[in-house]
Amino acid sequence: MGSWHGHLYVIHRRNCLLFCHDETRYTVFLPGLRKPELADLGRWFKEAFTASLAYMGLPDNQVRRAALALGAVQFDTNTNRSVQGSLNQMRFMLDGRLEEVKDVMLLNPLSVTRWLCHYPVHVRGGKGCWMADDAMAERVAALSHAL
Repeated sequence: MGSWHGHLYVIHRRNCLLFCHDETRYTVFLPGLRKPELADLGRWFKEAFTASLAYMGLPDNQVRRAALALGAVQFDTNTNRSVQGSLNQMRFMLDGRLEEVKDVMLLNPLSVTRWLCHYPVHVRGGKGCWMADDAMAERVAALSHAL
């Protein structure tokens, strides 16, 4: 499935994570993880990602293939400034959504993920754009055709 960037934010005294797929800019919102749960971050990410695909309406067989394609989650410290900029944009959008609630835990993480992913991603040089959710759906559908 490719590389992802993640960033930990403390929102309303809760650990919240945003993960952004490097190529499609598909973003997954994972709120309220406690310190012991962070030790199993790969599993939490995989569950949130696959649940978001199902919430988006992708067929079960495609969701299962996406889960298999993720494989074991590995972490490193490599960064990409463009993806970090996308994460900053997502945090800015999330801040606007947080104005509607008193506690981040009152937000539906799947709804927030869906909302964050339905935005245009601009191609460098200003030549066109794509929608992050559509790009991820195409990437996941391509997994079915590759097998």
